[in-house]
Amino acid sequence: MKYLKYSLFSSLLLLVLIACEKRDYLRGKAEYEHHYYAVFVPNNNSAVTATRSQTALLKLPVQFYSAYTRNYDAVAKYAVSTSGVTPAAVRGVDFNVVDKNGNIIQSSDTTYTMVFPQAIQATDTVYIKLLNNTAPGNRKFEIQILDNITDEYEVDIFSGAYRRPVTIN
Repeated sequence: MKYLKYSLFSSLLLLVLIACEKRDYLRGKAEYEHHYYAVFVPNNNSAVTATRSQTALLKLPVQFYSAYTRNYDAVAKYAVSTSGVTPAAVRGVDFNVVDKNGNIIQSSDTTYTMVFPQAIQATDTVYIKLLNNTAPGNRKFEIQILDNITDEYEVDIFSGAYRRPVTIN
């Protein structure tokens, strides 16, 4: 009986070791050398709720992932979206996208940029200033990090951390 137990245990151990396939993932593949990621921190799509009378800026940290230092600056793009959101918040009425000093960042559409000098891994922040709109009810919008594909590089997203829904109470 003891021999049977040891044989069975040895066979199972051997099967486990055989099942572990060693893979050689290629490092330095040209198509990945200029591929970066920008995602919200924490790395999820969790919603944020803010009070409309809040005077402090709403801070949404963004992590830029890179393993290199380059001779160019990588640009991550983000946008304000109210598509499919009800009741939708209105930029300039309910909130503004601002810099860290509270100055409004101008945009002809709803797209904004974050520059990461020399494509070095770093953390930056999207700042939102709430405008204390007195209209009753909640207002909602979403900040979405966008893919940015250029001839030199690509700033990509994680599907689980590219949007930050915001509700203004």
